[in-house]
Amino acid sequence: MRATSQGRRPALADAARGRVLFGGDYNPEQWPEETWHEDVRLMREAGVNSVTLGVFSWARIEPRPGVREFGWLDRIMDLLHENGIGVVLATPTSSPPPWLGRLHPDTLPRDADGRTEWWGGRQHFSHSSATYRRCAAAITEDLAARYGSHPALTMWHINNEYCTYDWGDEAAVTFRRWLRDRYGTLDALNTAWGTAFWSQGYGDWEEILPPRHAHYLNNPTQVLDFKRYTSDMLLECYVAERDIVRRYSPDLPVTTNFMPMWAGQDAWRWAEEEDVVSVDLYPDPRDPFGAQEGALVQDMTRSQARGPWMLMEQAAGPVNWRGVNHPKPRGLNRLWSLQAVARGADAVCYFQWRQSRQGAEKFHSGMVGHAGERGRTHQEVKRLGAELARIGAEVTGRHSTSQVAILHEWNAWWAGAQDGRPSREVDHAQVVRAWHRALWEAHITTDFAHPEHDLSAYRLVVVPQLYLLTDTAIDNLVTYVRGGGTLVCGFLTGIADEDDRVRIGGMDERLRELFGIRTLHEWWPLDPGEHAECDGFRGTLWSEEIEPETEAEDVVTHSLYKGGELDGLPAVLRRGRAWYVSTLPGPDALRTLLEGVAAGAGVRPVLEGLPAQVEAVRRGDLLFVLNHGSDPVTVEVPGEYRDLLGERQVTGSLELGRYGVAVLSP
Repeated sequence: MRATSQGRRPALADAARGRVLFGGDYNPEQWPEETWHEDVRLMREAGVNSVTLGVFSWARIEPRPGVREFGWLDRIMDLLHENGIGVVLATPTSSPPPWLGRLHPDTLPRDADGRTEWWGGRQHFSHSSATYRRCAAAITEDLAARYGSHPALTMWHINNEYCTYDWGDEAAVTFRRWLRDRYGTLDALNTAWGTAFWSQGYGDWEEILPPRHAHYLNNPTQVLDFKRYTSDMLLECYVAERDIVRRYSPDLPVTTNFMPMWAGQDAWRWAEEEDVVSVDLYPDPRDPFGAQEGALVQDMTRSQARGPWMLMEQAAGPVNWRGVNHPKPRGLNRLWSLQAVARGADAVCYFQWRQSRQGAEKFHSGMVGHAGERGRTHQEVKRLGAELARIGAEVTGRHSTSQVAILHEWNAWWAGAQDGRPSREVDHAQVVRAWHRALWEAHITTDFAHPEHDLSAYRLVVVPQLYLLTDTAIDNLVTYVRGGGTLVCGFLTGIADEDDRVRIGGMDERLRELFGIRTLHEWWPLDPGEHAECDGFRGTLWSEEIEPETEAEDVVTHSLYKGGELDGLPAVLRRGRAWYVSTLPGPDALRTLLEGVAAGAGVRPVLEGLPAQVEAVRRGDLLFVLNHGSDPVTVEVPGEYRDLLGERQVTGSLELGRYGVAVLSP
C-alpha cells in the first residue's frame, strides 16, 4: 500500500478482495464477438477472476483523430461483469495508431544516430513529445470518464512496459530543461560533467544535446544523466495518465508493469508512484537457473512493493522472442506460479488469455493455446486456477520477511555499464544474479533494498557491486555496521560519487576504513576464462591489488591470492563485521562464503537439510515447499502441518513429486 499527501491509496488487496487474482491480458478485439461468449465460459471454468483489457487498443478506440468507438468495449465490459470477472483496464498509450505518427511525426522517437523509429511495431512514441502527451491524455480522459465507475473495473493499468528512449530534437529541449532543474547553472553542470576533459565546456544551454552518436566515447556523466532523465520522462508520462484515472476512480488502485531487471527505469522511484507494483516475468524453461531468476525478480518486486505485489505477465507455455522457444514441461507453469505466490504475489496473470492467430506474437503461448480447451496448457491452467481459488483466502495479504537484504541501485548500474571502464566483462546484473543465486542455493531468502534505505532490521546486508555510491549511502553502510549489522561487499564498490567522479584513493576512504583497506593499489580485471587462484577457491571476472591495514588488530585476511602479480595479497578481507570480497568466487565458493557469514550473523535457512532442488519460503505463518527437480523428493518438515493444496496432514516429512508444491499451514 502506498501513502500520499492525499492519504491512504487503494492497494492490491482492494482489487483482490481475499482472492488471488488470476487471469491475464485479454484482447477481444482480435476475435469475432461470438468468440467472446466462448471465452467467458472457459474463463469461468478455469477460475479466471480478472482480465486486463485495452493494452493495445488505441487504434480500435480512436480509428481516426478525435473519433471514439467504445461500443465494443462497452459490450465486453458488461459481459465480463455479468459473469463475475473483474477488469484491469489499461490506457492504450503504449502503441499509438499509425495516423498519429503520419500526422504528427514529432511523436516518433529517434535513435542515437538520428534515425526515426516508425510505426508498425509498438512503443513507437517519444516520451518528450508534447503532441504525444496531449493525445495520450485525451484518450485516457475519455476512457476514464466512460468506465471509471463501471462495476467490472477493479484496477487501472497505465501504458505497458515503459521502455522507450529518444535522442530527437524535442528530447534535446526537455533534456536541457531537466538539466536546468538538476544543476541550476552551467558552471555546476560543467563541474558535474567534468567538461574540462576533451574541451567539452558548455557556454550556452543550447549547446547541450542528448548523447548522440559521437566519433569516440561520449561523456560518461552526460550519458548517466541521460538515463536518469529518460527514467524521469517516462515517469512523467505515467504520472500524468495515473492522475487522470484517479480523478474518476479514486477508490481503485493504479499500476504499470515493470520488466524484470530492466535497466531503463529507476524502479525504486517508480514504485513510490504506484498503488500496486507489477512485473512481467519470463524465465526460460530450459535455463537451469530459471527458478532462481524467478526468485530474484520476485524478491525485488516484493521489496519495491513493501508487501504483496502483482505478477502481471508470464507465459503459460513458450514465448516467441528467443532463438529457440521451448514449451514448459508438465507442471512447470504451476510450480513457477506458486513460487511467485510464495514470494508475495497476490495476483498471477499471463500474457495472454487466448493465443493470437495473427501478428508478431502468434507463436507466444496463451492460457488457451492453438490446441484449444483440450490442450495440455489450458488443462494445466484450469488446475492452477482451482488451486489458487482454494488457497486464496489464507494466502492473500500475508507478508514475507527476511533477515537478509541485497543492495541494488539503478544509478550504480547505469554508471558502471558505460564504455571506457576497466572491463566490459563485468555486467552488473550478472554479478547481482550470482550473489542472489548463492544465497538462494543456501536456502536463505532475501529482500532487496536501496543503499540509502534503513537497513537496521536486517542481520546481514550484501552488496554484490555498487560502483557508484552517494555520500548518504556510504554513511548509511558505515552506520549499519557500527550498529551491529554484518556487511559483505563485492568488488568495484564505492568507486565513484553521484557524478561518476572517481573517488580519491580508488574507493571512498570511509569504505576503505570500514573494510580495513590501507591502499587499493590497482584493479586487475580478468579475461574471459581466466581465473585468480585463491586460498580455497578460484576467483573469476575481477581481482584487486589491496594492501590491508596491518596495524589494526581486527583486520583479518580470510583468503589470499596465490601466484601471479597478486601473490600473498588478500582476496577476502574482514574488519569486524564488515567483509570485502575483491573477486567473484566460483558459485560453490560464493555460496559457502555467504552461508558461513550468514550463520555467523544468526541467519538460518527456513528449513535445514533441504535437497538442493527444493526451495522453502515462509509467507506469514505459511510454509511453501517447492521441488524444482523432475525427480520425487522427501523433505523433512519438523512439526505438524495441513497442506492447503493436497488437503492432507503432514507430520515429520513431506513427499513431493516432480515439480511438486505444498503450502503448509500450522
